[in-house]
Amino acid sequence: MDTRILSIENLSIEYSNVRGKVKAVRDVKLDLYKGENLALIGESGSGKTTLGTAIIRLLPHSGYIKKGKIIYMGNGKEYNIAQFSETELRQFRWKEIAMVFQSALNSFNPVLKVWDQIFDTAKAHGLNNRAIVREKAIDVLRFVQLDPERVINSYPHELSGGMRQRVLIALSLFLEPKILILDEPTTALDILTQRNIIELLRIIKEDMGLSMIFISHDLSLAAELADRVATMYAGAIVELGNVNDIFYHPRHPYTLGLIKAVPTVSSSFRELYSIPGSPPDLINFIPGCKFYPRCEYKIKDCEMTEPTLVEVEPRHFVACLRYKEIADGR
Repeated sequence: MDTRILSIENLSIEYSNVRGKVKAVRDVKLDLYKGENLALIGESGSGKTTLGTAIIRLLPHSGYIKKGKIIYMGNGKEYNIAQFSETELRQFRWKEIAMVFQSALNSFNPVLKVWDQIFDTAKAHGLNNRAIVREKAIDVLRFVQLDPERVINSYPHELSGGMRQRVLIALSLFLEPKILILDEPTTALDILTQRNIIELLRIIKEDMGLSMIFISHDLSLAAELADRVATMYAGAIVELGNVNDIFYHPRHPYTLGLIKAVPTVSSSFRELYSIPGSPPDLINFIPGCKFYPRCEYKIKDCEMTEPTLVEVEPRHFVACLRYKEIADGR
């Protein structure tokens, strides 16, 4: 996984609000490699979904890219997605990069059958032969372990939550994209269905060799599927490393807090840990480290100095003045 397929360079995204500008993503620098699974973790409001939707330029009307580049390396060329026209975006989405959105039910048109929605996607990319499209749709539905003849003629409300999620994944794979972004792919599903979706995603990675970005607050999903993990807080990446470094040797107090907050079933009972305080106001930021008011390791310097990502071990980056103390004291 040494060949980059996506490079995000100093990306900042804001939303217009009556109170001011919501700084949802701040100076994010991130690379995605071919065949890699990258997980974005963090609390709600940390900027994960905004970053994911920005990659395919599907931000809400109030959102806009303030600065930065989103470089996609495909077909031997480099493309800055941030500068694509609407026509270019329509051809780019789902063919090069596809996204599985949170809440599968809300992602479908409730008055159209699954077949109609698949064919609409195909037509938007120049595939007008109904027989060929239907044959491919049946193949991809079978690939995600569904009964294609039943599902393709169903309305979304006639399918269970897990089936809708599989249909959404099948639709995202239909045009054979190089990158797949999944926003909370197991949210609102029962635990057995979650396990089935995780196994399906593992099969997709092995059989198709896609690069994937998982957006989740479910650390177990990141631990099972990710090669690297990026922790986001207040719109910025505060820690980035391979999955073993993040889960077994975290260097940022926020990452450590997220891991400690996960209930354990393999050891004696302990009181459930909770990160104190609340996420910061994304309009009126405090100076210094944005995690400072909630941090157990803070010192006076943290109040006025916002740290930037530094490499503390090979390919393990952290934005914290106290990373050495966290490593020694865990």
